[in-house]
Amino acid sequence: MDLQVYINIGLRLVKTWTDDDPKAALMERKRALIVDAALRDFLENGYADGSVNRIAADAGVSIKTLYRHFESKEELFSAVMQAACERANQGSPAESSDIAAPAEPSWFRQPPAAALPVAGESYLRHALSDEQLALYRVVTRDAHKFPELGLRYRQQVTGSRDELFANYLERWLPQMEWRVTDKRRAAAIFTALLKVELFDDALQGLRKPTGREIAKRAREAAVQMLTLFESGKL
Repeated sequence: MDLQVYINIGLRLVKTWTDDDPKAALMERKRALIVDAALRDFLENGYADGSVNRIAADAGVSIKTLYRHFESKEELFSAVMQAACERANQGSPAESSDIAAPAEPSWFRQPPAAALPVAGESYLRHALSDEQLALYRVVTRDAHKFPELGLRYRQQVTGSRDELFANYLERWLPQMEWRVTDKRRAAAIFTALLKVELFDDALQGLRKPTGREIAKRAREAAVQMLTLFESGKL
């Protein structure tokens, strides 16, 4: 049987298992081991030099098992990005779900003056986490060779963040009587205001911003963003 056919069959089997199937828990554990090993490998070697054979060996599974879970190295890296986002969110003291996560966080129910500083601080803690900075370096290092990396990163990280913020604006703009022509662009502007200097300093290893600096920047960016909203220039 052709290997790709076997892989595709394996993928269908994994995806059709129910939660109460005895094999489901075992396969989920193996999947987690693969993702953990892939995270270590990609962060150490980059995407281009990452090896699925080495990842399988480090995870203690066969290459056949790896391909039952992930059809390609690209799909595996996508799972790594998602896992890193989830870990960063769980470790954030400001908010368990932040601007980069698909779930609706608590600040979503608060008016902009209260919500933006909280959302901004949570986003910065996520973006400045060691794993997220390392993943960003991997993507920027290899995206020119593998454009799909940049696309996946935009879809899974920046895209989900922008979508959530756009949904927040959709809820609150009528109440605030603000006019915003492009809600995703507004999300990108808020992100840029948050990241000024802090992100580049952390990315280049110059220094790691303190929690106080992060909170201060979040408050400042929120004030600037509110001014833009009220001016009608968005």
